[in-house]
Amino acid sequence: MRRLVYAAFALALASPAASSAVATCTGTAAQCAVGEFGAPFDEPTLLGVPTSERCLEDSEGKTRCKPTAGTLVSLADDRFLYWNALEGTEDVEVSLIAEFGYVTTNDQSRVLTLGQNDAPSWVKPSPVDGGAVSNPGGIGPCGGVPNTGANAALFCSDQVMLYDGRVLAAGGTDYYNDSCVDWNSTLPQPVPWTPGSTELEGIKNARIFNPSSNTWTQTASMEFGRWYPATVTLPDGDVFIASGVTRLVKPVYPDAPTFSGRNVFQTETYDTACGTWSNNGTLAERSLPLFPRLHLLPNGRAYYNAGGQAFNPFGQAYDELLWNIVSSYDPASKTWTDHAIAGFPLQLTPLGLQSIATDLNPTNPNAVVPLLTGLVGRVIDDPQAFIAALGGEATSALTALSGMDFTDPNTVMAVVGGGFRGTTFSVMLPLRPDANGNYTKASFLTAGGIQSTIANPSPGNYVATALSRIDTMDLSTATPRYSSRVTGSLNAARWYGSGTLLPNGQVLATSGADRDEVMTPGLEIPVRVAELFDPASETWSQVATQNRPRTYHNSVVLMRDGRVLVGGHAPITTMYMFPMNLGEPFSPDQGRDPSFEIYSPWYVYRSDRPAITGVGTKNLVNGGTFTATVPGVTTNLDSMVLMRRTAHTHLVDGDQHAVVLRVLSLNALTSSIKLAVPGTKVLPPGQYVLFANIKAVDGKIVPSKGIAVTVGSGVVGACQ
Repeated sequence: MRRLVYAAFALALASPAASSAVATCTGTAAQCAVGEFGAPFDEPTLLGVPTSERCLEDSEGKTRCKPTAGTLVSLADDRFLYWNALEGTEDVEVSLIAEFGYVTTNDQSRVLTLGQNDAPSWVKPSPVDGGAVSNPGGIGPCGGVPNTGANAALFCSDQVMLYDGRVLAAGGTDYYNDSCVDWNSTLPQPVPWTPGSTELEGIKNARIFNPSSNTWTQTASMEFGRWYPATVTLPDGDVFIASGVTRLVKPVYPDAPTFSGRNVFQTETYDTACGTWSNNGTLAERSLPLFPRLHLLPNGRAYYNAGGQAFNPFGQAYDELLWNIVSSYDPASKTWTDHAIAGFPLQLTPLGLQSIATDLNPTNPNAVVPLLTGLVGRVIDDPQAFIAALGGEATSALTALSGMDFTDPNTVMAVVGGGFRGTTFSVMLPLRPDANGNYTKASFLTAGGIQSTIANPSPGNYVATALSRIDTMDLSTATPRYSSRVTGSLNAARWYGSGTLLPNGQVLATSGADRDEVMTPGLEIPVRVAELFDPASETWSQVATQNRPRTYHNSVVLMRDGRVLVGGHAPITTMYMFPMNLGEPFSPDQGRDPSFEIYSPWYVYRSDRPAITGVGTKNLVNGGTFTATVPGVTTNLDSMVLMRRTAHTHLVDGDQHAVVLRVLSLNALTSSIKLAVPGTKVLPPGQYVLFANIKAVDGKIVPSKGIAVTVGSGVVGACQ
């Protein structure tokens, strides 16, 4: 029997998948090199009639439009849930600031199915707008009741897929015109902050979409109204939520003055078994940007990667300096730990923020402190000239502080890429086991966005950056160690570009613009050429060109077959006035784009793409094992990867997760691979896709199509 196994193993080594023959490609030269975007497609009907138009006027004279995918979720049954952004902007006639509170309506949702040959079909969930008819305990204009029917829009909530495949959407938007003056009264009137201007209020609502019935239902409301919050799934399946803002334009709360002038600093946790929210307490409070880039570390902590949305043109919060600090939240102790200033070669001591004053107390503060406050966010075309400008005293002081050589241009560039990064994606690269099978390092790729200064993270610079960096948390010691390094830059600076992790570890950057659209909407130039990050060389290369420009509120998710679904584009009206189109080269600003397009990466056209023909069980148990069958794969197996289903909005997917599994054995005779399933801190319960990657004869990592699995059956128990 042993000889038979050896013979089979030798035969497998001689198979085409492992031979020295050059792999062939079934597509064109361009498809095989850079992939291809398929033709755009959108919902074929509007107001019950077939039409290719994106908007029509209804019987009441109101503009109705096909929803665009400002939020996009890959469901466990391979369908796609999405909902609209900025519904009603088409009816603004003069000024968005003056009118939007009156013309807006609640955002619509849809479910997209891609059938045979990608034939699309759509279903309208019930209720189509998520069903929240009020914002419980909302502030409203002058502390009263909101004066509009659009009381609890889905737009600007954050979403997370629960362990059983349902989707939780927490927070969102209540629009109204905030005017307190009764102009017909002879009595003394309160003076409003800005008479009649549109206000965006974060709502307390949370709702759940059930894919088995295509229905929305309300779950318990949060304690705090949140617009632009961020969520992440914890190891026990519960959901952690942080940040957001209760009032965006005028964050002033007379009943709670200490809350004024800042984002929501309280955090909450959703109990998935009980369907209730709880305040995490004072030690869990944290000043964070809007949509803070949160991820789950393999030690079970929620990690803040010093990135987020810097929406307000005048700066978002008086305590925004703290947004530069990389930190992590421990759900067990409900406390935060500070690790470093993002992108800097300075490690914080366990004393946290108090230690910064000690660490940055040089003998010549007049030379070094101004340097540190002005260095972050400055683009250095000539590092050598910059070093010369610093002078020997400053570089010596910095070297003494950090232990790094600041006469090295590479070090200077690393620091220049540091600090808070606004409107950028943050992608957690695949978690890999060490020699002992433990997952002790987590790395995060950040590219593009808007550079800030350390003293003023928001709003930051106007022009997009091409800088790219990787931040790493090493958890192998008692005190986690943070490090950061600059990678090759993007080929084109990209504001609001979306990042998608592919099964082979590459990262796709799509959509976006060359400048901050929130600052001067309608004047941005779209970036349509996608780019691909190579984790081996840590460089970016341009690939295929998107069919449609997609700037603000674009979205993207990984499909189970390894392709990428790209959608969205719902810009703010031009210069906050009414929708208009300035023409080329600017982004189209006549309104939303309801279309989608599918990107097929280069590996889709490979003839040597492996295939998973079966798994022993599709219900994986944390800490257990399972088998997968991948015919023809032996020594050319690169990795078996579990990837969590994507749920994306505003460049954010806190649960975006890929774990390289430990291979326990590989049977060449049966093509069976035995794999270990990590614990819940590494692999929280939920819906995943299993991929197999081979190392092809030309050195490329080629992934299979995916197999849907569930991880953590039984982890989430009954309500206690």
